[in-house]
Formats: sequence, structure tokens, C-alpha cells
Amino acid sequence: MGNPDAPIKLIEYGSLTCPHCAEFSEKGFPKLRDEYVASGRVSIEFRNFVRDKFDTALVMLTHCGEPESFFALTDQVFANQKDLFDKLQPLAQDPAMASVPADKLFPILGERGGLIDFFAARGIAKDKAAQCLANTGTAQQLADDVQKSIDQYNIEGTPTFIMNGTKIDNVASWEGLEPILQNAGAR
Repeated sequence: MGNPDAPIKLIEYGSLTCPHCAEFSEKGFPKLRDEYVASGRVSIEFRNFVRDKFDTALVMLTHCGEPESFFALTDQVFANQKDLFDKLQPLAQDPAMASVPADKLFPILGERGGLIDFFAARGIAKDKAAQCLANTGTAQQLADDVQKSIDQYNIEGTPTFIMNGTKIDNVASWEGLEPILQNAGAR
């Protein structure tokens, strides 16, 4: 998002099941987007760092729509994270879910966990969502991307920020990130 030639290129590694990421989305992302990215001085790239099967299903659905809808869908997941968890929790506690084969797992999570309905209310047709969740290649690619980010940047938790190719250590909040952006010239 933003000016591809921005002097400050920020990457956020985030997990859709991470409460700290949801807090950053609520408290920091609007200002980052509306002031820093809109000014052309900062561009932001959000990279999914999937942590579990629920995260994987959510990411598969945020990528199911048009590319322009990705940030809005991601924001909606963060804004509704608690309600989504409440619906997914029974599946986390269901021992039968442990033996579900990978090609059936994500469609079951989508249907029984209410994810298909959640995304349908946000413009992703139910049949398209089911099709996205059935794509085990996407799930494997997400897992591979997590390993690459661990290898490249030593990502250990979320959110993690990379600015102009350098990992910013020990910063997981807007209050910690904003002064770093300002010191780099984003004013």
C-alpha cells in the first residue's frame, strides 16, 4: 500500500490470530495509513505470518477476493477477532478435528466456524470462499512463506516490523513504531 518509490519501506509481519496485531491494527494502522502512507513518504506491505490452522484459514479467505480488498478484509478480521475466536473455539476443542485430512480441514473450519458467512457478508461469495479454502496448495505456500521469513529475518513473533530491509527489534506497538518512522524522516 502506498507509493512504490517511498523512501521508507515498511513491512509488517502479522498474524490474524494475534491479539497484539489486532491492537496495532486498531490503534496504529489508521494513522500509519492516513498520515504516513498517504503522504507518499512510507509504503506498507503486510505479510501474513500464519501460526495455526485457524490463522491459515483466515488468511486464505483474506486473499480470496480482489487484491484491492486485502487490507480491508484483514482489518475486518482484526476488528472482529474476538467474535471469530468465539465461533472457532468449539472446533479447537473437538478431538475429531485432529484427524481431519488437510484437504478437508479448511473447508470444515470455514463452514462450521462461520468464516464463510463472515466473508460472504464482506463481499466474498460463499462458493468462492469454499473454493479458496479447498486449495491445499495455498496452505502449503503460506507455511513455506513463514519458513522463508524466519530464515530471512529471524521472525519470532508478531507483529514484527522491517524498515528498509532491517528488522526493528522489540517494537510491537504504534507507540514504539511511530518515533522510529519519524527518526527515519517520515514526518
